[in-house]
Amino acid sequence: MMSYVTRDRLSVERLLAEVSAPERGGTCVFLGTVRNGSEGPGVTAIEYSAYEEMVEAEFGRLLADAGRRWPEARIAVRHRLGVIPSGEASIAIAAAAPHRAEAFEACRFVIEEVKRRIPVWKKELRVDGTETWVDPSGHPTARPHA
Repeated sequence: MMSYVTRDRLSVERLLAEVSAPERGGTCVFLGTVRNGSEGPGVTAIEYSAYEEMVEAEFGRLLADAGRRWPEARIAVRHRLGVIPSGEASIAIAAAAPHRAEAFEACRFVIEEVKRRIPVWKKELRVDGTETWVDPSGHPTARPHA
């Protein structure tokens, strides 16, 4: 079975190998990279966590949905879990289709749906030693009360 989550660094080459074929002339790659943040103390890393079986199942459904929308496209995705330092990619998506428009559309669909549907939690680790939970839409949230 295909695994969509990993604790290893992401390989664009591996994703491209999964989607490339002579009949697919347009390929789009998206990398979501941990940034150091512009407000408050800078982010040194983000810690991603998830219930992996649930995430794997939802990624399978998401890619099946994308496959129905763009049947001639092939899409590959990997999301990292664990502590990802600032500057490294936490998610990689490759979409290849007969034409570039479908590749771009499929790639955009997948990242937007990942943000909406995939239950991966992230905690920003900051330069000053503080930690902030961030909801999937990218907004800081209050830490759950004990």
